[in-house]
Amino acid sequence: MSITTLQKSDLQEQVIRLKKEKNAVILAHYYQEPEIQEVADFIGDSLELAKKAAQTTADIIVFAGVHFMAETAKILNPSKKVLLPDLKAGCSLAESCPPEAFRELKQKYPDHVVVTYINCSAEIKTLSDIVCTSSNAERIINAIPPDKPIIFAPDKNLGKYLIEKTGRKMLLWDGACIVHEAFSLDKLLELYKAHPQAKIIAHPESEAHILKVANYVGSTSGMLNYVKQSPNHTFIVATEAGILHQMQKDVPEKILIPAPAKEDNTCACSECAFMKMNTLQKLYNCLEKEDPEITLSEDIMHKALIPIERMLQLS
Repeated sequence: MSITTLQKSDLQEQVIRLKKEKNAVILAHYYQEPEIQEVADFIGDSLELAKKAAQTTADIIVFAGVHFMAETAKILNPSKKVLLPDLKAGCSLAESCPPEAFRELKQKYPDHVVVTYINCSAEIKTLSDIVCTSSNAERIINAIPPDKPIIFAPDKNLGKYLIEKTGRKMLLWDGACIVHEAFSLDKLLELYKAHPQAKIIAHPESEAHILKVANYVGSTSGMLNYVKQSPNHTFIVATEAGILHQMQKDVPEKILIPAPAKEDNTCACSECAFMKMNTLQKLYNCLEKEDPEITLSEDIMHKALIPIERMLQLS
């Protein structure tokens, strides 16, 4: 059920009040609902938010995102309280890589360097040599000695894109994000015919046929910067539609069109149902009750921290 403008304003005021009272910081991903982004202290992609989580002096971290992001914040801040508005806010990509199955693969290739995309569980991070995000993945792959074979997990689409960009052969885990695999090439080309002056921009989690027709491929923050710096006026955006809120604020004079999904839905775009599980009401509730809280064992936090710190050093 949608909330009224008055309810939204009141809830946002209460969230801001609680933040100050409790010395809490709200980290929000670009894919969150606009009313959550509006009360966040920092809005960013996975890399930017990981950096903010590592730097914060707040006593409480509220992560308006999905479960693996809140886990990363907890790993970087083991003594702080980390909250997630809805514990069921998971990730189809993270869930596509079960730890036991991944452990078996790793054991078959003991000489391989294991690079994992940050969109994975804390347990998968404990099995990794280094973590990456879409913002820094190319740099991290290039930093690995050429004679070292690589396992890349869990996103096969990002992995294929990196093989093409770096020329490195990599063993890829067969995982994917349902949001970024939802784009319809046929509908996209029809949309482009209607807007031939548009630049198509895409996230590297998208399938190869989408990336091939894109004028620019990059991370969430990379796409935002491209739109800000480009002299072009119209863009077709192939990533989760939540990015359009911040993007439109950055370039109010430009036309932004969400890339169409295969299935017909209310927004004719691709939305992450997990990201949208967090609501302003749930954000208020979790700040007020300081629950639900992210908890991880000391062993998992210690082991998972090593590959995350390696990533941050290279970033």
